[in-house]
Amino acid sequence: MEEAPKTLAHQIGGIQNDALRFGLHGVKSDLVGSHPLDVAHRSTIKNQEDMKRKVLANTYGSAFPLKMDLDRQILTRFQRPPGPIPSSMLGLEAMNGSLDDFGFEDYLNDPRESEVYRPQDMHHGMEVRLGISKGPVCPSFV
Repeated sequence: MEEAPKTLAHQIGGIQNDALRFGLHGVKSDLVGSHPLDVAHRSTIKNQEDMKRKVLANTYGSAFPLKMDLDRQILTRFQRPPGPIPSSMLGLEAMNGSLDDFGFEDYLNDPRESEVYRPQDMHHGMEVRLGISKGPVCPSFV
């Protein structure tokens, strides 16, 4: 018995082809890449995580980083259903040590409180999570 396809027929042209859900497509994001400092910052974070894994493996044995990866995978699965209240991922932040980080959202504003932020469509979010629809769960900004 064959399984029915999980995609909708109106999404043949691409991932974000639905203008009613995602708005009109802009070309600026396709032309402009990320800032060079952002790339350097991400590579620095990745190098620090790799170094931390090596230190933990040398100190506590090779199974300890694997256990931490398993715990990280478990903690990333616990999320609220899509809707107006976002998942805080508190357990994952506690495990990563990012609770002590002081980011821009702590002293400027949370991006979700912006005037141009479009709230998440709960129905589309569940369609994406269940594999019925394609595309991002929520278009973040207009």
